[in-house]
Amino acid sequence: MGKKPLILVSNDDGIAAAGIRHLVEVMTKIGDVVVVAPDGPQSGMGHAITIGNTLRLQEVDILPQADAYECSGTPADCVKIAKHFVLKDRRPDLVVSGINHGSNTSISVLYSGTMSAALEASLEGMPAIGFSLCDYAADADFSHTLDYVENIARQALAKGMPKGVALNVNFPPRQNEPLKGIKVCRQANAKWQEEFDVRYDPHGRRYFWMAGNFVNFDKGEDNDEWAIANNFVSIVPVKYDLTAHHAIMTINEDWDL
Repeated sequence: MGKKPLILVSNDDGIAAAGIRHLVEVMTKIGDVVVVAPDGPQSGMGHAITIGNTLRLQEVDILPQADAYECSGTPADCVKIAKHFVLKDRRPDLVVSGINHGSNTSISVLYSGTMSAALEASLEGMPAIGFSLCDYAADADFSHTLDYVENIARQALAKGMPKGVALNVNFPPRQNEPLKGIKVCRQANAKWQEEFDVRYDPHGRRYFWMAGNFVNFDKGEDNDEWAIANNFVSIVPVKYDLTAHHAIMTINEDWDL
């Protein structure tokens, strides 16, 4: 019998979150699992790393199926410290992040701590997947995602992934009918339209609460927002290279540089 693959698990909701428990349960069916995750919620941290403060790492017994460590840093920190310290000379065959409690479709991928863990792994040439459930309810049901999570992870291990690419996988909320399947698609053209609620504390000092609405400008049927709205699992391959290649020639030709 061949050696089991080594799977690194992280997230941004914190090591005590429901989603990571489900993800670890699935991954232990596939390979040997090591968990390095934040010690508390880190949603919306994007690809932040800790450079001005110390990082703390502690082994915990919260996930009995796996060797688990909680880290005081961000999701990207967790992958870095896993690579350099926890795993040492062992290289993961797969890095998975999630299952995030909330959507990471469209523009949210830029802000997502879940996806920053996956993208950090892809920077190091490791196959990586971020999983998210588009349901913000406190009692969100993850059960309909688990067979898909296992299948996608097994496919990534068996078939391999393009170098420098991570998969952004999003699931619709559980509905009365089964999921229709998987769509491999592009990121939708959408954004958050922010609003700021201005308030004052008892000392008269001003503070702000950020709010707003999600606005989808995309009318196509080949994007992640359409897939989720139509009860499909969306998979968007993403990469860390943000170069706008189409703009290089325009700037070189039109600007007086």
